[in-house]
Amino acid sequence: MYRPGPEVCERSALRVFADGTVEVRFSAGLPARGRRVLGRQAAALLTEDIPRAAHTLRVADDPGLQAHIKSVRRQQALRDALHGAGLIAFIEHGSVLPRASGVNSAPLPDAVPFQVPESLRCALHTRFGTAVGLGIRAGVTLITGGGFHGKSTVLSALQRGHLDHIPGDGRQGVVSLPDTVKIRAEDGRSVCGVDISAFLGELPGQRSTTQFHTQDASGSTSQASAIVEALESGARVLLLDEDTSATNLLVRDARMRALIPDEHEPITPFVQRVRQLSEQGVSTVLVIGGVGDYLGAADQVLAMTAWQPSDVTVRAHEIAPDRPIGPGPLPSPQPRIPRSSGLSGRVRARDTRAVSLDREEIDLTAVEQVLDSAHAATLGHALRLLGELADGRRSLPQLLDALDAILDDEGVEALSPFEAPLGSLVRPRRHEVAAALNRFRLLSLEA
Repeated sequence: MYRPGPEVCERSALRVFADGTVEVRFSAGLPARGRRVLGRQAAALLTEDIPRAAHTLRVADDPGLQAHIKSVRRQQALRDALHGAGLIAFIEHGSVLPRASGVNSAPLPDAVPFQVPESLRCALHTRFGTAVGLGIRAGVTLITGGGFHGKSTVLSALQRGHLDHIPGDGRQGVVSLPDTVKIRAEDGRSVCGVDISAFLGELPGQRSTTQFHTQDASGSTSQASAIVEALESGARVLLLDEDTSATNLLVRDARMRALIPDEHEPITPFVQRVRQLSEQGVSTVLVIGGVGDYLGAADQVLAMTAWQPSDVTVRAHEIAPDRPIGPGPLPSPQPRIPRSSGLSGRVRARDTRAVSLDREEIDLTAVEQVLDSAHAATLGHALRLLGELADGRRSLPQLLDALDAILDDEGVEALSPFEAPLGSLVRPRRHEVAAALNRFRLLSLEA
């Protein structure tokens, strides 16, 4: 039976129907010895062991159920309150952000709770009461500080803030807008027809970047593509960490400008575009430890010291009073229209790092908001459905809209490749579906 992590989202493992019926779904491997079926053991499994296990289920009698429901509803109310408060994210005072390890999503034992100083505290009012904590405003927010003081830990919590969490996880008070997307560089990935001209001008040899294609992207071209692809799928908040970014896409300092003239450098660094994105309603949260050029670009600068935040915005603007200016307006990319070719076949996923579609593996290592192997496999099934919806006329955002409409109407079971629903489907966001499609090396577009 599929065992989920601490994130609460729509899954097919268990369904509660309107008449009160609870349906639990699982798979059973029938016993065998080599190529020989063990019939008696199989009969005992199906007629004795499984019914006995089913009779032990007493969901309604679980004393933690009501607390779980109340916690989830409170998180949803906090998330709903963000927009009215002018926030893109919120971290409640006392939250536990560190995880036990990179492969264990349980809270770190004896972790220091997130303490918000009075000068930074804001309040979110919901029908469940008032929550006090750190509010991250719309615009450009910089999270800085010394190494190992908690900068990336905060960002990791925010990248899961679009999901609710179970009681005891420590992040029940961390919420972010639903369309929050983590961006990173990804050497070697494929890119299909993405307009990255906002960040890279014409390349040597008069190669245009308005429809950029490659099977082996560099750090800068992969990250530029990821930003444009996220905007295409409807992202309203971008999360970036200096540690996983291409330095030459983030910034170009004065000394390098003096050495290499602008006319010989096709890259327009992100620092010159981040304000323009903000003016178009796309907020950015950056973790920066060694690039001071962003101080002047930020609306809010938070410094992490021993895992606690402080507001250093005024001092940052004293140090860097000038805001970087873009070289021109942001271009409006032409719609991409995916073809259905290749989007069919058997789906397999061994973990969060890859899913294969008809033996063509899609590398998901850099898509950090994929939860587990079941989520990765569901993305493969979603691509199969996109292939059925692709008619040569609908753009990628329109296909994602159609996919969301089907999932809203029929539930995540619509992605099952069989007549009976799979018990290990996870409702995918349009952003992860688009990310998987964009990394599919057989992707082709209508001319």
